[in-house]
Amino acid sequence: MANYVVELKNVTKRFPGVIALHDMSLQIKPGEIHGLIGENGAGKSTLIKVLTGVYSADEGELFVDGIKQNFKSPNDAKNTGIACVYQELNIIRLLSITDNIFINKMIRKKNSKFLDYSEMHKQAHEVMASLGQDVNEKKPCGNYGMGIMQMVEIAKAVLIDAKLIIMDEPTSSLGEKEVEQLMATVRMLKKKGVAILFVSHKLEELFELCDRVTVMRDGEHIITEEIKNMDNDKLITAMVGRTLDNQYPKIEVKRGKIALKVENLNSAGVLHDINFEAYHGEILGIAGLVGAGRTETCQAIFGAFDVDSGNIYIDGKKVHIKSPKDAVRNKIALLTEDRKGQGLVLSLGIDTNLMLANMRRFTKGPWLNKNKLNETGKQNIDDFKIKAPSLKTIVGQLSGGNQQKVVIGKWINTDADIYIFDEPTRGIDVGAKVEVYNIMNKLVAQGKCVIMVSSELPEVLGISDRVIVMREGRVTGEIDRNTDKFSSEIIMKAAWGGTI
Repeated sequence: MANYVVELKNVTKRFPGVIALHDMSLQIKPGEIHGLIGENGAGKSTLIKVLTGVYSADEGELFVDGIKQNFKSPNDAKNTGIACVYQELNIIRLLSITDNIFINKMIRKKNSKFLDYSEMHKQAHEVMASLGQDVNEKKPCGNYGMGIMQMVEIAKAVLIDAKLIIMDEPTSSLGEKEVEQLMATVRMLKKKGVAILFVSHKLEELFELCDRVTVMRDGEHIITEEIKNMDNDKLITAMVGRTLDNQYPKIEVKRGKIALKVENLNSAGVLHDINFEAYHGEILGIAGLVGAGRTETCQAIFGAFDVDSGNIYIDGKKVHIKSPKDAVRNKIALLTEDRKGQGLVLSLGIDTNLMLANMRRFTKGPWLNKNKLNETGKQNIDDFKIKAPSLKTIVGQLSGGNQQKVVIGKWINTDADIYIFDEPTRGIDVGAKVEVYNIMNKLVAQGKCVIMVSSELPEVLGISDRVIVMREGRVTGEIDRNTDKFSSEIIMKAAWGGTI
């Protein structure tokens, strides 16, 4: 038996103007959970695509069970037992669980053109049960939450007897209980001898799950080490090439007047009498469990979610916001949690995306002011440290962290007074997170109001001046940074419905 289920040796992959992988090597043992970590743009996505046959390496070798491979397509990788559960799930929500599991390998009745649904339903039920899921395989996937849909993706891998399952940021869209279920599933697969390549920006997950960890930086292998020999500081230093002495660079700013007041905001069955205030010169954190109504509250303020009643005041003046256009006119910006679906046009360049929220700034009469766009775009790239060959680079080709910086730049270009950041650091590395926090600090130092929704309690506590907690569409608590109640325990108590 080969020492490694999968081995990359000295792999290099080039794109125009970019070396995405350089002399990269990786060895994954049978039945191990192997962590992969690195800053956005480190080359993790390219590495995954080489392993799964999406890209062919320009140089280097790939071995599966000691046998040299030359993948020409993802099917070649699947045929050798390599499967991937991507961060953006390949699920068709209107189709049943069975249809999704068997979408590329439908079973036909013997000597017939007709599909054998009884057999497919049987196998789908069995494989989902083996993953600890009691579901109706005949129902559409869209009837279930993200956790179940992710298990459907894992079920596809199990049914092809995958030797290696790559999990790309698998917990980024999951709630706490769904994360626990996923981790239990990963451990179960490990016991069965399946190797897992676990890609995550959450260091605590690596320490909880992994046997070994590989760190990448600038497309190169930096270190592979047993996780027990590492700690947070060692991993961060390996990732970014420097220490991050303060992961949450909080600055002190004198709080100004009330910038935003939300009064008795209601939406049938979703939001119930939402009341809070946000000030110039502060970061207001919004905490709560998944489904608490945080995103809906932000969207309601921005005119992107229908409400039945309630009032919104900006700088003491009552405003009527019926659409995002109204919000932008009132100098409100919303950075949505779904940067790919709602924040960017992935098929367009950085320059075009940067002007989408404020076209007037970059036009002169009926014409595009290219000089102004280029000048501002270059400034955005410098200010936000966007890594890209040029302003014309297609946004879909950027790493997640750099895409997020483009979204931020797009809204900064509106010169808003109130910035709402919904999960601003989801799916980006610790180095890019610090850069996002510094952008927030710069905004509040300018007297802007920043509202931040986050599911990461250390982030909420590290960067917020004040926190409101939500549960089931209601505000259940408000906690100031300068009080002894400013703690994860108190926030979680309010999030679960306790009094504080």
